[in-house]
Amino acid sequence: MLRISQIKTSIDEPVEKVKSLLLKKLKIQESDLIDYRIYKESIDARHRGEINFIYTVDAKVKNEAKLLKKKIKNVSPSPDLKYKEPQIGTEAMKHRPLVIGFGPAGMFSALLLAQMGYRPIVLERGQKVEERVKSIDEFWKKGKLNPASNVQFGEGGAGTFSDGKLTSRVRDLRGRKVLEEFVKAGAPEDILYKAHPHVGTDLLRDIVKNIREQIIALGGDVLFDSQVASFIIDKNKLQGIILKNGQEILSNHAVLAIGHSARDTFSELYDKGINMTAKPFAVGVRIEHPQSLINQAQYKEFAEHPRLGAAEYRLTHKASSGRGVYTFCMCLEDLSCLPRRKKAV
Repeated sequence: MLRISQIKTSIDEPVEKVKSLLLKKLKIQESDLIDYRIYKESIDARHRGEINFIYTVDAKVKNEAKLLKKKIKNVSPSPDLKYKEPQIGTEAMKHRPLVIGFGPAGMFSALLLAQMGYRPIVLERGQKVEERVKSIDEFWKKGKLNPASNVQFGEGGAGTFSDGKLTSRVRDLRGRKVLEEFVKAGAPEDILYKAHPHVGTDLLRDIVKNIREQIIALGGDVLFDSQVASFIIDKNKLQGIILKNGQEILSNHAVLAIGHSARDTFSELYDKGINMTAKPFAVGVRIEHPQSLINQAQYKEFAEHPRLGAAEYRLTHKASSGRGVYTFCMCLEDLSCLPRRKKAV
């Protein structure tokens, strides 16, 4: 398979135009093109009065070796993106593995363990997404907080009530496996190639539920309202956990996917002598703009073009002190990001 980059279309040309440009770039007939798929789509808005889409395409064609010998600019062999499962061990596990926390890290840890036949047991202190929606609605409308099931805790983690942006600054080819699983669970297929993939809150809750059901169908268990209170450790090795209700679950392996808000769990780990290293801490300051302002700033006269959607921006600055500041998050017109407050008097 070949990878062809820097295929450019104007803002008014349909995505189907990519195919004819691909044939032109490779100088081949349509009959020589076996298959192709878009690997990446990004927006180029650098030039005033002009906006283009830039595509990277993976194509399967006849006589690929012959084409590569021509050394056509921006044409190279496509890297192998197929996910390769880690090698399975040979020693039988005495107990099923535990996954503590069912946010993004816990969810995909459990899914991959289930796909490999390990039948994980997931322990989540919060509620399943259907019940969690009700708990959070009660908090927003009545101020009634459920400490175990809220915006931070519960199925899907904090991201379940965000605008559904998928962001990763880790350049790891295995990350595509995550996007593919999202698509299998109901996410739009364009997240596989959009430069800034966006699922949307309206779909995210069903996707989270679908992933949970996949884990269960593969032999795993997902237990909600199941807060881990302590760890059973003997000779510096994990033997199991104790839930808040006193129940013991034996296991020698656990994935701690507890996010950053489970202070009680971190405290318990510290008391048990588990080595931990603090991550760097960044303070966030909220900046609110009308979306129309950002669209106009980024896209100028094309701001309302239907193919563009909501614009984003990212800024960085290094102060004279040597410390840096950067923008890190944007909400794409989602109501969940609007402040729930009374109007100022």
